[in-house]
Amino acid sequence: MTEEINFVEKAIIMDSAKINRAMSRLASEIVEGNQGAEDLYLVGIRRRGVPLAETLVEKIGELEGERPLYGIIDITLYRDDLSTVGANPIVNRTELEHDIEDKNIVLVDDVLYTGRTIRAAMDQLMDFGRPNKVQLAVLVDRGREHRELPIQADFIGKMVPTSKSEIIKVMLKEFDDKEAVGIYELDDD
Repeated sequence: MTEEINFVEKAIIMDSAKINRAMSRLASEIVEGNQGAEDLYLVGIRRRGVPLAETLVEKIGELEGERPLYGIIDITLYRDDLSTVGANPIVNRTELEHDIEDKNIVLVDDVLYTGRTIRAAMDQLMDFGRPNKVQLAVLVDRGREHRELPIQADFIGKMVPTSKSEIIKVMLKEFDDKEAVGIYELDDD
C-alpha cells in the first residue's frame, strides 16, 4: 500500500491575468533576443510546457505577423531517473515536424528546478540535429540554489525562490480546473 502525499497551499503567486502578462512579456523578450521570429522554433516540453509554448507561438505571431515553428518534445525515455518512473513509463510522441538544423530553438517548460528535465530535453533534441542555438523559456524559475546541473533560463516569467520543502504548482486550463501558479508545502499531518 502506498501512502498518499498531501500538500497544503501556502500562496497563489500568479492568477490567470498575471500568467497572461508574463507570457506576453516572454514573447516580446524572445522576439527581441532573437531579432525577430524568422529562425525561431519553439519546442514545448510535455506536459505543461506544451500549452505554454502554444501560447507563446500565438503571442509571437501577433507581434511579428508570422508564427514561429512549433514542436513538442517528450523526455520520458531520456530521464536520468527512469528507474523511479516505473517499469512501464507512459511515452508520448515527440513531434518535431520541421528540421531543427540552424534554427534558434526555444525550449519551453513550466518550472525550472534542478535542471534535469532540461538536460533530458537537450539530449533528445540533439538526436534530431544541430540547431544554431538552444534557449530556455520558463514560466517560473525556483532559483539557482536548487540546481543540480549548470542550466539557467534565458527567459523567465517569474523568479520565485523556494525552500526544498515547497513545490511550485502550475495549473493550466488544459489540465486543471483553473489557471494559476501556487506555492505548496508538504502537509505534516
